[in-house]
Amino acid sequence: MCGILGTINKEFNQDTLNLISHRGPDSSGIESFDIDNHKIIFAQTRLAIVDLSEAGYQPMLSNCGNYAITFNGEIYNHLNLRKKLSEIKFKGHSDTETILYYLIQYGFESVKDFNGIFGFSFLDIKNKKQYIVRDRFGVKPVYYYKANNQLIFSSEIRPIKALTEQEINKQNLATLLRLRYLPSPNTLFSSIGKIKPAHYLEIDLSNEEIKLIEKSFVQPLPKTINIDKKNAIKKYGDIIEQSIKRQLMSDVEVGILLSGGIDSAVVAAIAQKHSDKPLKAFTIGFEGLYKEDEINDAKETANILGLEHIHTKINFHNFLDIFKETTRIVEEPLATTSVIPMYYLAQLASKYVKVVLTGQGADEPLGGYRRYQGEIISEKMPRSLINFGGKVVNSLGVKSEKIIRAANSLGEKDDVKRFLNIYTIFSQSEIKSLLNIDENKAVEQIAYFYNQLKCNSKKHSVERMMAIDTRMNLSDDLLLYTDKITMNFALECRVPMLDKELVKYIESLPYSMRVLRGQTKIIHKEFAKKILPSEIINRPKKGFQSPTQVWFKQYNSEIKELLLTKGIFTDIFNSKAVDKILTQHLQGYNREKQIFLLLSIYYWMTYLSETKKYHQEFSI
Repeated sequence: MCGILGTINKEFNQDTLNLISHRGPDSSGIESFDIDNHKIIFAQTRLAIVDLSEAGYQPMLSNCGNYAITFNGEIYNHLNLRKKLSEIKFKGHSDTETILYYLIQYGFESVKDFNGIFGFSFLDIKNKKQYIVRDRFGVKPVYYYKANNQLIFSSEIRPIKALTEQEINKQNLATLLRLRYLPSPNTLFSSIGKIKPAHYLEIDLSNEEIKLIEKSFVQPLPKTINIDKKNAIKKYGDIIEQSIKRQLMSDVEVGILLSGGIDSAVVAAIAQKHSDKPLKAFTIGFEGLYKEDEINDAKETANILGLEHIHTKINFHNFLDIFKETTRIVEEPLATTSVIPMYYLAQLASKYVKVVLTGQGADEPLGGYRRYQGEIISEKMPRSLINFGGKVVNSLGVKSEKIIRAANSLGEKDDVKRFLNIYTIFSQSEIKSLLNIDENKAVEQIAYFYNQLKCNSKKHSVERMMAIDTRMNLSDDLLLYTDKITMNFALECRVPMLDKELVKYIESLPYSMRVLRGQTKIIHKEFAKKILPSEIINRPKKGFQSPTQVWFKQYNSEIKELLLTKGIFTDIFNSKAVDKILTQHLQGYNREKQIFLLLSIYYWMTYLSETKKYHQEFSI
């Protein structure tokens, strides 16, 4: 695990690489290559987890000197891949060395064989080709910049921003407001992109002009298999156990991020089964009486499973300071309130281990969210009746955000538009009042993955929605902030619920084994009954969140002062429209996500302004 940085025809030095040194404090390296008229530089900061010796150092060159790689991630099936490379004399046992020679032997298209989390660049000096890739579910972000026949790529935005001049893209800002996150390939910067999950960029270095060719290895949704429930549960158990066992691959200690819920408990139970000593489990709670606090539930789980439980409680006295810091770390504004507790959780875990497993990624493919219930219910009701109900909800001034979004979406016949409406947190009219522009990108971005997955009529609409969420919402929202925050503390976070083979199996099951009216994550819970007691399985779902709904009422005046004081934020946002949203929250409307996102954008803009002044002053 590490941070990667590279360029074509653009110089940089160790100071630039140090901007991502938090991702890999154990070592670093820079290598340069000349191919025709192009100068290519590969760099890496290393967090040593597999093969701690010098044999695992990067950037890594092949024995013949014709190939090179700079790699961030873990390939959990690399030992199986090695079996297909019997003629290679390996120097060590790192997965980096495995995939370097695997790509040499089988071509870059063989990246589809990799089961893991990754973002890397592979250089084929012999054939004058370069590739930059992001893993199938986007666990590892990869950013890029191309202009003036130069290319820069990086695990994070900050090195690219330090090497280039950037402007805010207002249209992308509108899409962010609509969706609560900004899907790949877009960022808020005018000329910085983000590689889509399960995609790679190919560059032909024999050409004088650098051109990026985008290619996809997204797999269409698998055909639904015919299997009875008993055998389906057994096979699910076998696959999930193999997934977790694979992801225990490490030469350093592995811990668990433990909530009070079923997902992390399943991961912890299986991981502990394959460990010869109690695994360390980490939980964050909140001082005061908040429903979001999960410490007692997690403590009970840890005692039952024989884990070493390490936990702490946080307060909100310095809430805004931490908010500002998490925005700096994540580099992209989000409306997801769990960013705050993740900061404290990663900070806590990093004091004890270098690697953690998490239960993240179960809700999307297994149907854990309330919106999937709405999708199933809506199929049984006439759209005209739903539309009438939506008009009633809007006329009555209902204050529940979830009810309003459901009412405004479920009557829509078109899948893509309906999915968009259920995700939307700022309406088109609100975006217009805030930015004075119309949002016009979100529909086509959802449609792109809808078409890539071949979401045809043979699949139920709820299956199509879950598949889109697994490849979009996860990658550029939940997984994005998880990667940035954990790696800020030099902590690798693994997501066994997104194992390649596990997701493939889940998506091949009849949807009725995943989600039905009033039932969620059906097969997951049925399997859990075999390894967990009922008191864990039947706990009410709390979700990993901050008590920001309460905090935003207590801090409303301070937030108003921040967002409405003249500056870079008010230069772009209409102050009256912002004030209306803050006032609505005080009046009982839950505008928690909207305020969180606006505050996140404010701190992002503030940080952008501060760093720009710093760069100008010190000529970085």
